[in-house]
Amino acid sequence: MLYYAVVFFVIALIAALFGFTGIAAGAAGIAKILFIVFLVIFVITLLMGILKR
Repeated sequence: MLYYAVVFFVIALIAALFGFTGIAAGAAGIAKILFIVFLVIFVITLLMGILKR
């Protein structure tokens, strides 16, 4: 999931470089959502691993 967040971030950077602001904003929004979902899943997994011991 983190890989896809980085991919969408790179797409946003390239789109912004070429002046496609709408596509850049959309790709950046998707990247932000994927990164937040990654962080939530990471924290949940980390807490479950700590509590399991």
